[in-house]
Amino acid sequence: MNTGLLPPVAPEVLAEAVENLTARLRKKLDAAIEGCAAGAVRGDDGGVTIRFGEDALVTLRPGPEGAVTAAGQATCTCLLAPRCLHRAAALGAAPLADPDRLPRPEPHPEPGSGPGAGAESGPGPDAGRAGAAAGGSDAVPAPKAGPAPGSGSAPGSAPGAGAVPGAEPDRGSEPAPEVLTAAQHAAAAALWRAAAEALAAGVTAGGAVVQAELLRAAHTARLAGLPRAEAATLRVVRGLRAARERSGGHRLADLTAAFRELLHTAALLASGAAGPALTGTARRAYRPGGGLRVYGLCREPVLSATGYGGVVTHLLAADGSRYSVSDVRPGGLARARGAGSASVALGGAALDHAGLARGGLRIAGATVSADGRLGAGRGVQATPLRGVPWTEEPVAALFARPAAEAVAARLAERDGDPDAAEPALLGCEVVVVGAAGEDLLVREVREDAPLLRLRAAHPHPELPHTANLRRIAAHPGLLLRVLGRPDLDRAATLRPLAVGPVPGAQYTLRLPEEWLGRADLGYDVLQGGHFPPGAADAGAPAADAGPDVLADSPLWRVRRLLESGVAGGRRAVAEAARTTGPAAAYGPLRRAGFTAAAELATALAAEADRRPRDPFGRLTDPSPAAYAHAWLAASTHLAAAERSLVAASWSWSRSIPL
Repeated sequence: MNTGLLPPVAPEVLAEAVENLTARLRKKLDAAIEGCAAGAVRGDDGGVTIRFGEDALVTLRPGPEGAVTAAGQATCTCLLAPRCLHRAAALGAAPLADPDRLPRPEPHPEPGSGPGAGAESGPGPDAGRAGAAAGGSDAVPAPKAGPAPGSGSAPGSAPGAGAVPGAEPDRGSEPAPEVLTAAQHAAAAALWRAAAEALAAGVTAGGAVVQAELLRAAHTARLAGLPRAEAATLRVVRGLRAARERSGGHRLADLTAAFRELLHTAALLASGAAGPALTGTARRAYRPGGGLRVYGLCREPVLSATGYGGVVTHLLAADGSRYSVSDVRPGGLARARGAGSASVALGGAALDHAGLARGGLRIAGATVSADGRLGAGRGVQATPLRGVPWTEEPVAALFARPAAEAVAARLAERDGDPDAAEPALLGCEVVVVGAAGEDLLVREVREDAPLLRLRAAHPHPELPHTANLRRIAAHPGLLLRVLGRPDLDRAATLRPLAVGPVPGAQYTLRLPEEWLGRADLGYDVLQGGHFPPGAADAGAPAADAGPDVLADSPLWRVRRLLESGVAGGRRAVAEAARTTGPAAAYGPLRRAGFTAAAELATALAAEADRRPRDPFGRLTDPSPAAYAHAWLAASTHLAAAERSLVAASWSWSRSIPL
């Protein structure tokens, strides 16, 4: 569905429009949404009109924020308006507005309210039951010690689209559980119920009505002061939309991870076992940073699924602290490509991002966010400095540490910092092995080093990442330094952002002097003259990547079961259990030592098929809460197991067969 002309819509506006429909009109909503964006016409006043037949004309008039944020900004000319199908369909076809770009109401907490008050049908104290036995016990401790969604650590991270890492935040002792207000507890319980219903429905039945229930719960969480839960809900809704529209950017694994994050966050909040990180922060807060001297590492283009584009320049201080300067605005791909040479809006520094990536700044009165982003406040003053090559400190220290140790530290950070965005950059010296599809296989220059897979950080064909990796792959044996971000969801995979020559090596890159010994793979284009003399082996056969400890492990059986539940809902999991018996389906897991994974998968399949009925055929337990608990337990354990395999893949010189 092409929604280019339609303005973004605030979630609560869409949720209210769907709620006002009758049951008969709700059944027709999904069909009405399909194709209505194709008839959108932008008027001279900035509004967008969509015609439904001869008598109905819907007009969307965005406010000053560029989004439809009030019910009165969406009107229809039919007699049933504003409770009409046309208006709800037009709002449902429009993209969701980014909550960070909208005015956020101040929550009004109720003093003295604890987790004891709240909704009756939420997860309650048994929010973390693992469901290890089919139809098993109802009360086990909440998952406060379980691995986080998406990474296996607790309580998990919630990065947004296009997020980039910055400095490593200060970490103190383990935070004590936070006492939620009655409003927050009730909002979390409502969010759990809506998420459980959406999971049971799956993509197949997760249409506009199911999405509207999630959006209403997200708005309630927003009013209660739970921005992290709100953001997790919106990611699920966007994922459901992309899956139902069969969008090219949709990945079922991403939607599965989004469901895991949402259920995990809602369960802990509703159970009263939430730490301060689970409530989240509504806005990025900047604190005084004093005087700083920072040096450029590289530039990274940012291209988000919500239409934002820009650049982030990564910086390093003399003490090794990580910082970044971002310039991300609406504009998509064109904005991402052009921002690489845009001026840096920081303290009046006469420098663009290309110059900053190879230069430095002396900053007075700096303001820094928790993730290391530098603010551009009125009192900030910046003076350009000479850049530091990768061969000099403090940058040289990035390449002195083995990649396996650096990745182990990043994984530990995920455990210790639940709100960590993406892993920090690491550097390593590698030798090129060859191409493996669109990826580049390299081996770290150290004894018994494993094969590493370099995968384009941004695979968009209009960005030079993939083309640069393809040119490097044509030179087997080439030595180079790589600066990138480890992909902690894949075995031994690095997302390179910049490359440079290895000091003292003969067969290495030969970059222009003005590039200061580095090439930003997202902006600079490597040419033939940048490589050492000798014919490139462009016709060489693809390199053998060898076995993948993550993809080749029997954990794919659990992953497929979880993803089938997200795609087809509870019914798909139950049918899979009936088709293949637990012994045949999960026997390989037990033989490989993944006993807990087998037990949790068996419990999930049994719970999905458990639909007790009374003598009249009516369901005696229609709530999907128990099924959601079982799915969350299996998904959380899978994330932890996969994280362990990823950590091991960076250290093994050869894959261990499973």
